[in-house]
Amino acid sequence: HVVLHDLLHGYRIEDSLRRQEWPEHEAPLHVEPPVVEPEEPTVEALIPGSLARMKPGEINLLGPFQVPGLAPRPIRIYLPKNYDPAQPHFGLYMFDGQNVFDDLPSFSGGWYIHEAVEALAKSRRPVPVVIGIEHGGPSRNLELSPFSFEAEAGQIEILLDWITRHLMPALTPELNLVPPPLGAVIGGSSMGGLAAFWSHFHHPESFGGALAMSPSFWVANQAIFVDIAAQPTPEVSRIYLDAGAREDKGKVVETIKKMTEHLVERGYDSDRLMWRADPRGTHSEAAWRRRLPAALRFMYRRG
Repeated sequence: HVVLHDLLHGYRIEDSLRRQEWPEHEAPLHVEPPVVEPEEPTVEALIPGSLARMKPGEINLLGPFQVPGLAPRPIRIYLPKNYDPAQPHFGLYMFDGQNVFDDLPSFSGGWYIHEAVEALAKSRRPVPVVIGIEHGGPSRNLELSPFSFEAEAGQIEILLDWITRHLMPALTPELNLVPPPLGAVIGGSSMGGLAAFWSHFHHPESFGGALAMSPSFWVANQAIFVDIAAQPTPEVSRIYLDAGAREDKGKVVETIKKMTEHLVERGYDSDRLMWRADPRGTHSEAAWRRRLPAALRFMYRRG
């Protein structure tokens, strides 16, 4: 026998299992049950069996998925046209998944990485399956930062926990991906480039390479330099770095050059490290799109 009180009208409402007779002026209020928003599915619930719904040569949208501690988000997967589920494939995980494919989901144009992958296939290089992981909107900078950003703690480890412990273990068997670290590269630009570079050194068991375009090494007074110097060199490691001369009056190029010199001192040679200063490069999707084919050719060169 439950008694409810309507504080607005002062009515006493009794809801019981027996039938009630109510005076017309005291008819019981209809109480709507609370609306419970359905939870987004987990990758473990949705990824198994999803290959049957994907098409090679197309951008396949999956999700959105739960990401514990962060906003839900979808992923976009591009299977190369020559994708054979019976053969193992490399996996390229890209931050800012909205931007890496075509123009529609991006606010400033896409990278058309799917076209770059197909051009790579024509050169008889191994081509990756591309997994674009969308960012969380307004919280993007925090999500992609390993360091405090605008007086708030960075959240990259929260995102990486989901990627490495949930997303990758679900996708690797479903898409027949080469197990990490050999089979997985992490990539991105700007804050995504910082996140990719940091992830490779802090999670070398998960990512065997980093593709970092115009990485935001300026965050937290260039804390990335002290941080990376304290990390061991990953056993499996191939790194691509670049920047445009028109970014912050050339300061970004100087910062990337400084990091490159540090890596060379650690023993990186031209087989494991490529860096590029783009004389006409700006901090833009268009510049990253233009440089992407060369980055992929390096990351997926044979040998």
